[in-house]
Amino acid sequence: MPAKSPRINVVLEEPLYSAIERLAKRDKVSLSLKVRDLVREALEIEEDISLSTFAQCREKSFKKGASLNHDEVW
Repeated sequence: MPAKSPRINVVLEEPLYSAIERLAKRDKVSLSLKVRDLVREALEIEEDISLSTFAQCREKSFKKGASLNHDEVW
């Protein structure tokens, strides 16, 4: 029976594996679920960094005189 979700095999150094194993035991979840959650969290952090960088670039080019005020928007 094929797996419902795509899978990835990963080779980890022993300290990293042990750390994930401890976290999984603490949270009473499988290693697979803990790794999935950690990857999801890492991707969210990466997205936040990218959006922050984008916002900083936009902020540098912002010209108050060219922007619309509240009444003009609504």
